[in-house]
Amino acid sequence: MPVVLVHGVPETPEVWDELRPLLGRDSIALSLPGFGTPLPKGTTATKEFYLRWLTDALKEVDGPIDLVGHDWGALLSARIATTGAVPLRSWVMDVACIYHPSYVWHDLAQTWQTPEAGEAFMAHALSVPEEHPQSTATAMRGWGVPEAHARAMNARLDRTMCDAILSLYRSATPNVFADWGRTTTTPHCPGLVLIPKADHVEDPARSQETADILGARHIEIPHLGHWWMLEDPERSAWELTTFWDSLD
Repeated sequence: MPVVLVHGVPETPEVWDELRPLLGRDSIALSLPGFGTPLPKGTTATKEFYLRWLTDALKEVDGPIDLVGHDWGALLSARIATTGAVPLRSWVMDVACIYHPSYVWHDLAQTWQTPEAGEAFMAHALSVPEEHPQSTATAMRGWGVPEAHARAMNARLDRTMCDAILSLYRSATPNVFADWGRTTTTPHCPGLVLIPKADHVEDPARSQETADILGARHIEIPHLGHWWMLEDPERSAWELTTFWDSLD
């Protein structure tokens, strides 16, 4: 049963490179359009576009699938699980608090959602060197991303990715539950919500409530942050494989 991994923002599939060899099973790391790959011509990079794209991509995989999503990949994975459009064996998400009905976007997301302010932020991010105090690499270091990966994320940030990020976040106001929640049903397959308690955008109580809404288990990981798969790939692999083994 293949594992399919879906990255978030501002990332590419390489975010999973440390984790994949430790899973002990076949895995596929998808690349969202616009994140290290071109966007199809004429595409508007909304959450609905990415949901359709991910649904179609998963239908090409011989399943049933163990789906794992991180950050925006987590929100898309949870939505896929609730629609039942793809045969999943299981699904895993982090930042489940963002899928909560009462979630208020964090400050950086609100900047990206604001016309002119978001464009100014991205123009600055593209213009400063990686050692600059306000560079993407510096921000990633501060959030616990290992040095090599922080530099890589900085290097992969380009105009296409910046524009995709702005469009994606602006399609998700006031939050993702505002419209997806109206048609959210309990998934028919087991789910797991990972709660890395050192995550700067995490709200453990809301994540637990979201797990309950979605009929999923939840597990807290006290010492890891937003990029748990990079900070401690061995522990991350153990949490995932323990969940999957419980389903066999």
